Amino acid sequence: MSTEPSTQAIEWERKPNGIQANMPAYAEAAKDFDWKTVEAEFDWSKTGKVNIVHETIDRHADSARGDAVALHYYHPEGRQEDYTFKDLKKLSSQFAAVLKNAGVSKGDRIAVFLPRMPELYIAILGIHRVGAIPVPLFEAFMEQAVFDRLENSQSNVCVTTPTLKPRVPQDKLPDLKQLILVESNGELAANEISYEESMKAAPEWVEPEWLTVDDGLVIHYTSGSTGRSKGVLHRQYAMVGHYQTSKWSLNLSQDDIYWCTADPGWVTGTSYGLYGPWTLGVTSLVVGGRFDSDVWFSMIEKYKVTMWYSAPTAYRMLMAAGDAIPAKYDLSSLKHICSVGEPLNPEALKWVKKVTGLAPHETWWMTETGMHIICNYKGEDFAIGATGKAFPGTYASVVDDAGKELPPGQIGNLVVKPGWPAMMQAIWRNKPKYDEYFKIPGWYASGDSAIRDEDGVIWFQGRADDVIKTAGERVGPFVVESALVEHPAVAEAGVIGKPDAVRGHIIKAYVALMPGYEPTDALKQEIAKHVKTHMAAHAAPREIDFVEKVPKTRSGKIMRRVLRAWDSGEDAGDTSTMED
Repeated sequence: MSTEPSTQAIEWERKPNGIQANMPAYAEAAKDFDWKTVEAEFDWSKTGKVNIVHETIDRHADSARGDAVALHYYHPEGRQEDYTFKDLKKLSSQFAAVLKNAGVSKGDRIAVFLPRMPELYIAILGIHRVGAIPVPLFEAFMEQAVFDRLENSQSNVCVTTPTLKPRVPQDKLPDLKQLILVESNGELAANEISYEESMKAAPEWVEPEWLTVDDGLVIHYTSGSTGRSKGVLHRQYAMVGHYQTSKWSLNLSQDDIYWCTADPGWVTGTSYGLYGPWTLGVTSLVVGGRFDSDVWFSMIEKYKVTMWYSAPTAYRMLMAAGDAIPAKYDLSSLKHICSVGEPLNPEALKWVKKVTGLAPHETWWMTETGMHIICNYKGEDFAIGATGKAFPGTYASVVDDAGKELPPGQIGNLVVKPGWPAMMQAIWRNKPKYDEYFKIPGWYASGDSAIRDEDGVIWFQGRADDVIKTAGERVGPFVVESALVEHPAVAEAGVIGKPDAVRGHIIKAYVALMPGYEPTDALKQEIAKHVKTHMAAHAAPREIDFVEKVPKTRSGKIMRRVLRAWDSGEDAGDTSTMED
């Protein structure tokens, strides 16, 4: 038996908003789709010379698009700059020369530990130009998180700032030979290079190191929702998936102003903050500094953003700030919105629709998949809570532990047929871990659980390990969490299964309250009754703990292992990627 996603399955009314969908009707797009036709969009399909920097920057710089803005940069403290494709060709060449002078060569891993600033993007592009592999690190990482990633990747150079440098434990990293310091304004140690000074002396053109489609592209470390981070290596061929998903699921074209709010320290910030949009020659916006709801909405107005890609965490934070802030700004330029991370709960989705006129479209994928796999698409109706359908050219399904596809309505393992363009190439220095992803015969096992309905639409239910077996029923935590947040007192909710001698497990909820509500036993009973009424008796939480915040990764995924640790009193493990 299963718990149907009944509280979410509300048809979403979508109205025309002045933009044509790039993707044909889904059935037409998916029929006989062949990735070989996408390869033809790249220069390397004709020349045999492969390098992502050529396909994202150089070919646009050398075309009529050369003087178009590739990057708008804005920082609330005053830095506002625009960079054309020609500018980025020149600057990435100069940084490539800096790297070559530092002894960097093809295949080296180079850590980039910078705030969101133009130099971050220039550094990544320059690393690609010399054929090395960037290891982007999120600026909020503290020393242990930085050590774990640099030690595992064996990075021999780290690009950082004097402010972040103390978090790089150089004495513990024998492979790390040099630091390149951005905004260095003092004396340099023997192993330090000034970014600004070295760029001044660098040539304005460096030819890319020509690679194969199977050479390394980037190493990203997983968000840590299931334990210690693992280094996911992607190959150059991933650009084929980045290109087509940016065109069809993000619905991007060259007349768009696109804002991906993700930091390149996360896979969204490279796959869809850099590679995807720039293979299409799209203008991107990058905003520095800390989150500020006023600043965010003002950015849409100032730059006339047409396509906005962000995470549930951000949408929830914007919603918490209230309706008055978005009401101050002209958001009419927006034509499409997408969401990435933990699925949006219905209330947040409805709120975004209310203030922008557009419903965020889900995109399900992972660091390991490298690209969108299951989405709701522009031009197609979708239901609240639905994850969507597999991207054309991929095949996703719901199976049992033996790999047999399950009938509609049953919870099972969310899996994908291997072979899509951006599938990870390896887990860096950990083949046994890589092999675990393919333990279900014939499938890539995502570790997530899902339900597939009669129409082939997939409904995410949570991590497979998080599915709760209670009183003979299987309950996905996400549907319970969605029901919880529909109660007016509940701002956020996280759900786990707690061992129980009689029922196997009971459902336990951690709830953060909306302002104005007091944590009382009476409110616990009221919330539990709400779930029982809206779902089923077995789905109602038997225990509720009130908390200030529900722990999540910065991509919006609820860290249920942390909730289980709280419940058992055990150590929560690596929390370096937890949302502030």
